[in-house]
Amino acid sequence: MTPSTAERPQMPIEDFEDLAAAAPEHVRLEFVDGRVRTRDPLSVEDFEELDRRAPETVRLEYVNGKLEVKAMPDGKHRSIYMWLVRQFLLHRPDLDLAPESGVKAEAYRKGRARTDAALAPVDHFIDDGEWSDTAGILMALEITSHDRDTNQRDRIDKPVGYAEAAIPVYLLVDRDNNTVVVYSEPKDSRYQRIDSYAWGATVELPPPVSITLDTEPLKKYAD
Repeated sequence: MTPSTAERPQMPIEDFEDLAAAAPEHVRLEFVDGRVRTRDPLSVEDFEELDRRAPETVRLEYVNGKLEVKAMPDGKHRSIYMWLVRQFLLHRPDLDLAPESGVKAEAYRKGRARTDAALAPVDHFIDDGEWSDTAGILMALEITSHDRDTNQRDRIDKPVGYAEAAIPVYLLVDRDNNTVVVYSEPKDSRYQRIDSYAWGATVELPPPVSITLDTEPLKKYAD
């Protein structure tokens, strides 16, 4: 049985201590109720400096002007990602499903989101640094993790941030609800269309992605 996500801390205290030790002097961190917080407002420049110094076990995001910690993927998370890679290699060999791609999300590209993957033409990211502009990205992928911030992060904040950055499609594989959710038609900072499918359904990913997924294999990854 999967432990309640409400009981899981955002990160282990050992990782917080390593992150706090590596933080720039003017970035003061605190650990409150299992979550990492900054004592002072955090600029995007301060976030990027903190991210560069963070230990390898910590994945950071900058969402709505706040510091967020993204959970490390478990085995089923990685397996779902690899299943998707195989589907895209089969149906769209002209595209790369690049893992753990950092993108400049939100209005005016002020957010920093670490996608589980970003879909773009082959070699699209070849000259990019840590954080890519979203121009040319066809789809952002998120696979939920079993932590208590996944609802706010993946189901609320990410759809807004990716729509504001005009990413045409946001694909959410929701492991809590055993659904695949397809967000499309970004306009006025929101996705105008949201389609939810139970695992096992046939899922049509709209243009510019334009592939059909038979999601029956996802059932074996149910928790």
